[in-house]
Amino acid sequence: MKTVIAIVRPFVAERILEALQLAPVEMCTVREVKGFGRQKNYLEEYRGGDYALAFIPKVQITIWVEDFRTEEIVRLIITHARTGRMGDGKIFILPADMRGIEVREVAESKASDDEELPEDGPLRLLAF
Repeated sequence: MKTVIAIVRPFVAERILEALQLAPVEMCTVREVKGFGRQKNYLEEYRGGDYALAFIPKVQITIWVEDFRTEEIVRLIITHARTGRMGDGKIFILPADMRGIEVREVAESKASDDEELPEDGPLRLLAF
């Protein structure tokens, strides 16, 4: 399992997310972030106005995908994110040691028992 983190321009994030709906991904999260890379405090046109910002608005899309699908997902992101201008974004690929806990089930078991869940008590881990 791999974690693919794409930090892209806000206006291309929607195109990427639409394309990912048809792709074989396990999970996906989206965050609005601010930062800069090599472009630093570069004057940028964003939604019709010029902005000189120390931190440029970006969108971070985090995707968990099977190892053999990683290249397919990265190509999909590049296809939809690339404008050919500085600041198109970055893609990071990390190994993912995926373990999950079904929050709903933990909450239900706590609600049915009026006692606290032990800190090191048994939790049902999901296999991915």
